[in-house]
Amino acid sequence: MKTSHKTAHVFARIYEFAMDRLIGTIRRECVVHVIALGELHLRRVVKSFADYYNTMRTHRTLNKDAPASRPVQQIGRIASHVLVGGLHHQYVRV
Repeated sequence: MKTSHKTAHVFARIYEFAMDRLIGTIRRECVVHVIALGELHLRRVVKSFADYYNTMRTHRTLNKDAPASRPVQQIGRIASHVLVGGLHHQYVRV
């Protein structure tokens, strides 16, 4: 019985650490740069950032690759796509 209590306590601390990192990332990379015009607007901006973060943003733990990996394109003109309302851009060859 003591082991499960200790495990629950350890899990709670890990969860707390992960939530602190997540909230810090959202604050540093998104919310600080936006003037929210209301709750609905803030929700849309954070949802847009979450989509960007989970598909296109590079991560060190993935060897600086994005979760939605894509092949390297050698030929073509470089185009920019606006993401997260202009906070970020994705550059691709077309």
